[in-house]
Amino acid sequence: MKRSIIFFISLIGFVSLLKAQSILTPVDADSKVHFVIKNFGIKTGGDFTGLKGNMKFAPENLAACSFDVTVDAGTINTDNESRDGHLKKAEYFDVTTYKTIRFKSTKVVLSSVAGRYYIFGEVTIKGVTKPVEFGFSAKPKDGGYIFEGEFGINRRDFGVGGSSISMSDNLTVSLSVFAKK
Repeated sequence: MKRSIIFFISLIGFVSLLKAQSILTPVDADSKVHFVIKNFGIKTGGDFTGLKGNMKFAPENLAACSFDVTVDAGTINTDNESRDGHLKKAEYFDVTTYKTIRFKSTKVVLSSVAGRYYIFGEVTIKGVTKPVEFGFSAKPKDGGYIFEGEFGINRRDFGVGGSSISMSDNLTVSLSVFAKK
C-alpha cells in the first residue's frame, strides 16, 4: 500500500514536470521582431521574419524555462528594397554566409514587477555571440503565450555596418512573439 502511494505521488510529480516543460513553437505570422536604429540622426527601423525554434515556459518552474529561437537574416525588411539589399551584403548582415540570427537563453527569473520576467541569454549575429539580458512579459493566449520585451545591442560588437559614422552604434530590438504547443 505504501509503495502504491509513493508510486502515485511520483507519477503526479512526473506528469507535472512534463507539463511544465511543454515545448512551444513560435508562430511567425503572429509575431514581430523589430529593430530601430538612428541613421544620420533619424530613427529608422525594420523587421525580420522566419521565426523558428523551441521555447519552454512554465511560470511555476522558471528553472525549466528555455528559449532557443532564430530569425531568417535574409528576410530583413525596412520598407526600402534598395536599403534591404544593401543590408544583406557582407558589410552588414552577410546573409549569404550567416543565414540566421539566434537567441538562446541561459536563465529566466521572476522580475520584481508583477507579471514580468527577466531573461539572460546570448545573441549570435554573423557568427559572433554576445550576452544580453532584458525584461519581458508573458501573457497566456490560445493555449500558448505572447512574449513581449526589448533589448539594446551595439551593432559594432557583431561586425554589422563596419565603421559607418552615419549610423548609430546602438540599436533597440523589440519582440512580440506568439508561441503555442
